[in-house]
Amino acid sequence: MDKGRLLPLSKVLCSMQHFPSPDLVHYPGLILITDELSAPADFLLHRFLHVRLKEVKQSNCIFVSVSEDLERIRAVASKAVLNLPQNGRFKFIDLVKTTETTVHDGPRLRHIVDLISSELDPAYSEKGQDLVILDDISSLEWLGFSTLDLSRFARALKAACLKTGATLVVRHHILNASEPDPLCQLLLQLCSYHVEVRPLSSGRSGAVSGEVCLHQGASGDGPAYHLISRMAALQYRLTDGGAVFFGKGTSEGVL
Repeated sequence: MDKGRLLPLSKVLCSMQHFPSPDLVHYPGLILITDELSAPADFLLHRFLHVRLKEVKQSNCIFVSVSEDLERIRAVASKAVLNLPQNGRFKFIDLVKTTETTVHDGPRLRHIVDLISSELDPAYSEKGQDLVILDDISSLEWLGFSTLDLSRFARALKAACLKTGATLVVRHHILNASEPDPLCQLLLQLCSYHVEVRPLSSGRSGAVSGEVCLHQGASGDGPAYHLISRMAALQYRLTDGGAVFFGKGTSEGVL
């Protein structure tokens, strides 16, 4: 599903020493991250958060959690020298708890959209300063929300973020890579960029945890930011401090 201009792997590695690249992190639109059970993309969600908090001092970063624990988010951030409890620009929303405890007229997920919209700063609409991360949309389906509910939720979230020029990062777990489920197909149509985190076909090794590809999404109308095809996938190894990236078939890491 790659569209746009593909760069040679050597140039990709040179320009993407810190994946994701800064221009992707600051892109005002929907970025879809898909992963699999054997190659979870938690580290990328944290990377987006850390880069935005460090590089954009005015950025509000809203982490909408379905499965990520707040204490774990704080612990991972501390390794990146970020003190989230003392950072007023970091907002945490426990989606499940909020939908269960809040009395709200209309669909339960509509309240989450309203809550996020209230945190987004319209003053940044031309700069794309704010960041919204939804860590696990697929688990909402497993919790009983219908595909229709989630499709409306995703569209409403995207519209709210586009209105203020915010970046929206949504993660979806893929259970069957050969047959994307209806929700995944919808998200692929809505996203501007698709970050695909995949396990190695040969299985996980001590030196390589998985690989990352970057495709332009069906709604992408901007430049093709350093697209990475499956043939030229960027491999990574998870460490205590995050992830180390390197070229396919090499063991030399790029920090």
